[in-house]
Amino acid sequence: IDDLAEVDYSLNSLPAVFQPFIDLDLKGIIFPAGNYIDSPYMAAPFTIPDQSDSMLYLAFSEYFFQTSSFAYYTAGAFNMTIAEETCSYFNISTEIFGSIIPEVAKYSVTPYPVMLKLMATEVPVISLEQDSFTAEIQGFMEVLAVLPDSTTQLLFTMNIAANSSISLNIFDQKLMGSLCLNRLQFSLAHSNVGFFEVSLLENILSYIIQTEVIPSANAKLSKGFPLP
Repeated sequence: IDDLAEVDYSLNSLPAVFQPFIDLDLKGIIFPAGNYIDSPYMAAPFTIPDQSDSMLYLAFSEYFFQTSSFAYYTAGAFNMTIAEETCSYFNISTEIFGSIIPEVAKYSVTPYPVMLKLMATEVPVISLEQDSFTAEIQGFMEVLAVLPDSTTQLLFTMNIAANSSISLNIFDQKLMGSLCLNRLQFSLAHSNVGFFEVSLLENILSYIIQTEVIPSANAKLSKGFPLP
């Protein structure tokens, strides 16, 4: 698929040949590139509804997307660093955070660039729906000040719970996806600047995730999964 994951479309059994059609039972398992490890999920059998207005029907079970989530989580694909030089829309700094949270202004009198480190803490939970699926992602965000000697100093850490929908379509023999963020929740996990109300930061953090994380994820999803 890419440098992080591979897909196995080998047959589970011999093709079942009937007079009007042929059934192919494919594995459809995704695993970290170069590391074919057992999936923690069990594939449940399913059937395709009887239809006859097309030559080919291709169905994906929830298992396919669960193994994808597990493979990319194992490969670290849900981890991301956002720094001042990579932020597309504005320069994130302690001055900006200090204007919203007085505790940051008191802690860091001299303005410094800010680095955000996002990391998923568990495999995203996948729920399959018609033409799309939802992903529940649990993680945390470290907010760090970047000092003149390029070392970092942790300001605070936020827990993150995100719910997103990924719509699916097929184009150019690939399964494509488009990510939409439905819900985002923050809670304060640790702070070196003192306690503050998380609600003060929700707008700016949500904006950063919407403008930096979601476009990056959609750029990867637009490359698609190769079909058998």
